Amino acid sequence: MNFPTFLFVVGCCCTLSIGAEEESSSGHFILDSIEEAKKIVDAAYKYSRDESLARVRSDVIKPSDKLRLLKQPARKTREAVRAADYMAQTLRLISEKAHHVHKRSINATNLLTLDELNTIKRLTGCAAQTRPPSCRTTPLINKYRTATNICNNRRNPLLGASNTPFARWLPAVYEDGISQPEGWDPNRLHNGAALPLVRLVSNRILSTADADIESDHDFTFMLTIFGQWVDHDLTFTPTSPSIRSFSSGLNCDESCERSEPCFPIPAPPGDQRLRPETCLPFFRSSPACGSGNTAYLFGGVPKVREQINALTAYLDAGQVYGAEDGLALELRDLTNDGGLLRVNNQFQDNGREHLPFTSVKSNMCATRGKILNDTTLTEVPCFTAGDVRVVENIALTSLHTLFLREHNRLARALHVLNPTWSSETLYQEARKIVGAYNQILVIKEYLPLIVGPDAYNKHLGQYSGYNENVDPTIANVFATAAFRFAHLAIQPIIFRLDENYQTHTQFPNVPLFETFFSPWRVIFEGGIDPLLRGLIGRPAKLNTQDHMMVNALREKLFAFTAHIALDLASLNMQRSRDHAIPGYNAWRRFCGLSSPQNEQELAVVMNNTELAHRLIELYGTPENIDIWLGGVAEPFVPGGRVGALFACLISTQFQHIREGDRLWWENKGAFTTQQKASLASVSFARIICDNTGISRVPNDPFRFTSSANFVNCGDIPVLDLNPWIETGMAP
Repeated sequence: MNFPTFLFVVGCCCTLSIGAEEESSSGHFILDSIEEAKKIVDAAYKYSRDESLARVRSDVIKPSDKLRLLKQPARKTREAVRAADYMAQTLRLISEKAHHVHKRSINATNLLTLDELNTIKRLTGCAAQTRPPSCRTTPLINKYRTATNICNNRRNPLLGASNTPFARWLPAVYEDGISQPEGWDPNRLHNGAALPLVRLVSNRILSTADADIESDHDFTFMLTIFGQWVDHDLTFTPTSPSIRSFSSGLNCDESCERSEPCFPIPAPPGDQRLRPETCLPFFRSSPACGSGNTAYLFGGVPKVREQINALTAYLDAGQVYGAEDGLALELRDLTNDGGLLRVNNQFQDNGREHLPFTSVKSNMCATRGKILNDTTLTEVPCFTAGDVRVVENIALTSLHTLFLREHNRLARALHVLNPTWSSETLYQEARKIVGAYNQILVIKEYLPLIVGPDAYNKHLGQYSGYNENVDPTIANVFATAAFRFAHLAIQPIIFRLDENYQTHTQFPNVPLFETFFSPWRVIFEGGIDPLLRGLIGRPAKLNTQDHMMVNALREKLFAFTAHIALDLASLNMQRSRDHAIPGYNAWRRFCGLSSPQNEQELAVVMNNTELAHRLIELYGTPENIDIWLGGVAEPFVPGGRVGALFACLISTQFQHIREGDRLWWENKGAFTTQQKASLASVSFARIICDNTGISRVPNDPFRFTSSANFVNCGDIPVLDLNPWIETGMAP
């Protein structure tokens, strides 16, 4: 390696300052920094892993542990995150050593050539994470998606693939211009005003007593939970595996100090639940390789911190099948040639399939004894699926179970029609159909009800075909803010109904906070039928400006005992700051909307004088309003369930997803003409009928109506699979 003279001098100075016996060449200086960084990261990971295992295998699991473990990277994502941490800590050490010599702050890459940066990237493992794969044109890649969706775009194989950075539709806004989130320095002013503590905003704007909520007279609770289902197909932002600071070693959930990756949420004065001078633990999202290292690449271009999406950007039912090869294979039933997904081998749901249990030993889902106050009751492990959040609540679990069963139903039916098809072909064809289901349900049935007809027609009208120049990558603002709107449409209870759509006498409604990490309720309390009836037979919560978020999410998130509960509203706003998402007005301007400059103009936008006053009292200026809060506070667009800003951002994102997907169900070659005609008649109601014991359903499970208007399953057309009969040689 060739190292420049100025770095050689820095290398010599640094090594001399810590011992003349040290190597003095700049090459060894870099290699030593890499080695030291790896030891720091590995030690933090090991400590965190040992501590986490001790907690989840004991009876003392904090709500913060549950959230953090839900957000932990696994498999290939963990490799990507570890490589990013190696590189970030290497550059931090180089900067600190140079600062020690020169007594002033020097960015690491002001000392390094591009070749040297690339060497560090290679030796830390970052190069392997960003190297485009080879996409040989094979029939398999042409016909079926890869689990990761690499090679969906042949010209740019990583576009929209899992474990790649989110897109930036507007430049990041970090306090130091590179990595530190706004609010890192609590004394710093932004647009002439201090940022309020997110917990204070949550208390003053979003607080809702469960008794005061209003139900949605138009839409069912299924619309809300289906939105969560879709989100878990598209976005998963891993947090750092470390629970302690890389630089200081402090434990993130035992301190209010801000030190990477710790960004705790302080309790404001007078908080009704949190003690003064305490904090809700918050772990920063992991950086993408080579980003956010307080460094500048040559040419003066800032390399700001970026976050990665562990999932694919495509509507591909990844929450069913997994977004990487290892998980996808683990979820398959390889004991036969049926192309089936693996199911539970211990329990059934009235003769129907349950999700399989995870093989990871922990007490994460051992909540039955705590909730029912009976330690003699049988506990069960967590379920496993294509997305780890399958056990977040039992309503979401019911959808995972429904689509697992639908895959297996399709695979069995296709096997009857094509007895010579291999297990691989049966699996891929059934997976392809389920993926098409999700695309159809989202675009044609779900989104029109969310964004309203104006935004829908502008961005998502007639399908115009695949465009390889369209980037489908999920935008950071979509993942962090816009598509979290449905948190305000969640009821404080999970409804469970009997065959007559009345409250189930044996398994009655249950408080939402008692359904977190509770797969045993699905196993021992009636299966998924009562849950699905509750979703399609009861209304969603209506998001109103004076009753936004229920206490189950704001004051009881993931808490069953006296452990300090989390606050979803605070987490959402802190995450937006962590990701450097610009404020409310910046996004209004992005969408071509007005940008209010004072309280009076904000009152017009919000159509609410009192709310505008409270927002300005907290933020000082509309420019500073956290994007998630500003978006969910807006009045609904006509015919939708979000305001004008989120209608714009959500519809724009799905426009990109559809146009940038080579394997979109309507694109030429994805399906035959006859298959497309059959898929066009797909019905969510039919999927429910085919995979449960439910006999009467609404024609549209998203629209709330009296059960007297429900139809018999026998009157709903079935999906015609005859177009999938192979006429020639089996694939």
